[in-house]
Amino acid sequence: MTQRAVAPSVRHLRLSQTLSGYIARQFLFWFGSFLISLLGIILMVSLVDLLDRLATKNVSLGLVVQMALLKLPHLSQEVMAFIVLFASMTTFWRLTRSHELVVTRAAGISIWQFLLPVLAMAVLVGLLTATVLNPLASILLGRYDQLEANHIKHQSSMLAVSKTGLWLRQADGEGQSVIHAARVSDDSMVLHDVIVFRYSNSNRFFSRIDSRRARLVPGAWKFFDAWHSQPGTPATFVAEMSIETTMTREKIQESFAAPETISFWSLPGFIALMEGAGFSALRHKLQYNKLLALPVLFSAMILLAATFSLRPQRRGHVATMIMAGILFGFLLYFVSNFVFALGLSAKIPVVLAAWTPAGISLMLGVASLLHLEDG
Repeated sequence: MTQRAVAPSVRHLRLSQTLSGYIARQFLFWFGSFLISLLGIILMVSLVDLLDRLATKNVSLGLVVQMALLKLPHLSQEVMAFIVLFASMTTFWRLTRSHELVVTRAAGISIWQFLLPVLAMAVLVGLLTATVLNPLASILLGRYDQLEANHIKHQSSMLAVSKTGLWLRQADGEGQSVIHAARVSDDSMVLHDVIVFRYSNSNRFFSRIDSRRARLVPGAWKFFDAWHSQPGTPATFVAEMSIETTMTREKIQESFAAPETISFWSLPGFIALMEGAGFSALRHKLQYNKLLALPVLFSAMILLAATFSLRPQRRGHVATMIMAGILFGFLLYFVSNFVFALGLSAKIPVVLAAWTPAGISLMLGVASLLHLEDG
């Protein structure tokens, strides 16, 4: 009698595992198909764009292809949410059309049980995107930015942040200057505890400036309470002095490594370095929280896809519902960019800006599915 009671339970467990594996494989197949298709389209568009931008430059076709491939992993992150949405909608639509969903529901399996394998795959894809794809994409995008700066923009990085403070290199009328500051007041662009090494155009050192404070003004750096020293002569105290510069606050901010070129694993340390040096790390904080929110966002895409594509076909308007799901995905993309812009401008907290699109989408998906299940 005990064996008869246990046997159905074991059989039901095996059936559940088989069904879960089948649904997960269907989703992964369509996910891979959409991923390959969209990446192919993106690669062709990138090649055309680079060929147009480099038409007047003396570069080889091989370099153009290399740059397009280097940027491809970064662009794949940008469309990953759409790939998850399209793959899940296609999976659910095919299961509905073949009446496999009807059979599954007749066996007493709820929508939530039915969605569990796909949700697990979406969370896994989100984790892998943040922890594996993003570090790879950041390295390749950094290499792409170097090639773009050399061959298109004809400029090089002039700023670096380290544990010892800020290092800045500039060209002026007398040669090159290397500026080091222990910290920076980002709002007023004032450097504190400044050391400047000055070199002639022939790379020969000719003077050093030690100053307690320096301020960036239009066309010059102004140093206050400075000691000016030259080889072979005693240092002299100068209450105020200046050197020419073409830098602006905006140029200095742009010289920082873009958040997209920093690995998920390195972002917390880089944020701490920037804030320790006195600079704002809003962009990098937003990027880090966006990556953390990816599993939630991808799960929300699954729930929304189910809302639009799991309705029985006898109700009609299947194409309309699927198109509505696609349009909602694009609407979410534009709304997300708007919310991210608010976060970057400090209108709303960065954490709120990064998590709001994923959170609202998840709540909408859960509410819609509850209505679909109970209605």
